[in-house]
This record gives sequence, C-alpha cells and structure tokens, in this order.
Amino acid sequence: MLLGIDPGTRKCGYAVVERIGAPPLALGIVPLDDFGTRLAALRGDWAIDMVAVGQGTNASAVTAVVREAGLPFALVDERETTLQARARYFVDYPPRGWRRFAPRGMLLPPRPIDDYAALLIAERYLRRES
Repeated sequence: MLLGIDPGTRKCGYAVVERIGAPPLALGIVPLDDFGTRLAALRGDWAIDMVAVGQGTNASAVTAVVREAGLPFALVDERETTLQARARYFVDYPPRGWRRFAPRGMLLPPRPIDDYAALLIAERYLRRES
C-alpha cells in the first residue's frame, strides 16, 4: 500500500492507494499537529509500505514524522496538483443544478481538496516507479 501526502501549512491531505486507477482506500484531511496520530491509525488499518510526500510547503515537517514512524518515503513534485485535484473532484462529484452549466474552471469545490491532491501525488509516484 502507498500513502500519498499533500503537506500544507496547517493541514495535510492523505490518500491510501493500491495502484493507479484503483479507487482510493482512504481519503482525508487532518490538521498538521495531528498528523502523527493519524499516521499511526492509518498504519493500523492498512499495510502501508511506502509514503509519497508532496515536495512543497512543510514537506520537511511531514517527512520527519514519517521517518520517526520508521516508514520509507519519497518526495514527489506537486506542481499543479491543486488545479488537477479540483478537476478530479468534479469528476467524482459532478456539479448539479445551475452549476453544471458553468465552466468547470470557474467552479470551486465546496470543501478543501487536499485529499485529492494527495491522491494525485500518490499516483505520480506510482507512475514514476513503473
């Protein structure tokens, strides 16, 4: 199992995936201060053997927690993941009502999408390694 992480200034998105194209086994967003606790819970639920961390804001803080947990990790380029995550979100949750007529580029998801960015980071790592 691969854990993808999108580190931010105050929160982290995470996604547990098996392979490219498979639906994520777990998605979520956690405050940065609670990341270590969430990582331990995810390890209890899933046999995580690798962590892909977005190489951006607070990557060093997150990799320190991952290293402390004894998990191997790799840094992954996270450029443009926010825009791509927005598009991916609307594939999974198509707009309804009048919003379906608006250009997708003008729509904003109704919630943070750091978890979708983490999913994209995990998929980038899997593509790079295959």
